[in-house]
Amino acid sequence: MQNLRTYVLPIAILMGCLFHNYCGQLAFLTPYFIYIILLLAFCAVDVRRLRPKKLDLWLILYQVFVSGALYLILRWCGVNEIISQGILVGVLCPVAASSVVIACMLGANRSTMTAYCIISNLVTVVAAPIYFSFIGQNQDMPFFESVWIIFQHVFSAVGLPFVTALLLQHFWPKANTFLTRFKSWSFYVWGVLFTITFGQTVHFIILHGRANLTSVIVLTVAALVGAILQFGLGRIIGRHYGEKIAGQQLMGQKNSSLGIWMSNLYLEPLAAVYLASYSVIQNIINSLEIWWAGKHGVKET
Repeated sequence: MQNLRTYVLPIAILMGCLFHNYCGQLAFLTPYFIYIILLLAFCAVDVRRLRPKKLDLWLILYQVFVSGALYLILRWCGVNEIISQGILVGVLCPVAASSVVIACMLGANRSTMTAYCIISNLVTVVAAPIYFSFIGQNQDMPFFESVWIIFQHVFSAVGLPFVTALLLQHFWPKANTFLTRFKSWSFYVWGVLFTITFGQTVHFIILHGRANLTSVIVLTVAALVGAILQFGLGRIIGRHYGEKIAGQQLMGQKNSSLGIWMSNLYLEPLAAVYLASYSVIQNIINSLEIWWAGKHGVKET
């Protein structure tokens, strides 16, 4: 079974490339897959006892303030708006829901991953509308309207499975225990989801890259550099708190679908190429890490 896991990501990448024209037709399944993945992950921990950690503070400070600082520095240096916005939303974007699944396969603490996944997405609900009040296409949108729009998107992806797990653990613990037995299945559900989202990402880059090749290349290179730096910096910060795997995954993995959605709604649509490229890169990194973990006998937590 462990050997099979090693090939899930390469197969998903190959299938996404081959059938990218058709992946958009399956996009309606994405919320259901995310719900299943997170529900299985949340049921495996006592969500009533989740608490923030010091590691979370540094990750949040990076997400909120470094994103804005990079945008200002890039604009001051004369970098165009599209590239600056792409990097802004790329850093501001919260951690991916799938990070819990991948990180736990690599030996990370499940409670740490789960708690920060919730915190990071909630912080984005407040921080993103503040930035979008000054940057982008919808600066005249009322702040609380923007908060509500993003909250709805985040709650459907993260909040709903969290509330479900909370209710099960409180009112129906036997059902929660039953679902916990299938927590390892979440990786294979994610493999199907990634095939769909990767195919959509490839299609998105092809469509937007033909007429804007220079910006696409710059954003792709920036995404590569950003991914390497964030995985590395997260590992360094995490090691200080004895959670290097959690740190690298929490800072490195990004909720690219939310970031692309925010780019299309609030910013220059082409800025989404950064996160589209980042999605490809982060999953190649994950594929290599899963292969390494399988080779060295790392056990899932």
